[in-house]
Amino acid sequence: MFSLQFPEFHFRVIGRGRQRYIFDRVRRRYVKLTPEEWVRQHLLYYLIDVAGYPTGLMAVEKMLPGDSQGRRADVVVYDPAMKPWMIVECKSPDVTLSDEVFMQMVGYNFPLQARYLLMTNGHQCWGCDCSTTPPCPLQAFPPWPS
Repeated sequence: MFSLQFPEFHFRVIGRGRQRYIFDRVRRRYVKLTPEEWVRQHLLYYLIDVAGYPTGLMAVEKMLPGDSQGRRADVVVYDPAMKPWMIVECKSPDVTLSDEVFMQMVGYNFPLQARYLLMTNGHQCWGCDCSTTPPCPLQAFPPWPS
């Protein structure tokens, strides 16, 4: 597990009635601003602006293929060949990263078979490289494959 220190990002936030919405640059629309969405947007900005991951190879709230329950992965990053490369599960800042969250992410990876799995609550991040046996814990976000 490693701690996160996101730089300050400038988000577009609007109000509609009593609700606030934040612009999601991957989905290209405003979405309801919840604590989990706040974490997801910080993560997306970090991956795009700091780590150099391409926006065009990301999906947010991605429906899992063949899943009759309608489950969605928070963020899926694809490699240049359009294969799932990384899955990220975002949780609200008050949610503790746990084995239960990890098993949720593993379930998402079953149909996708991504190399990297990450979960974050905005304060901490835990991830692993699934290309090794056993999976190897990550100490930082994996570098984008050039």
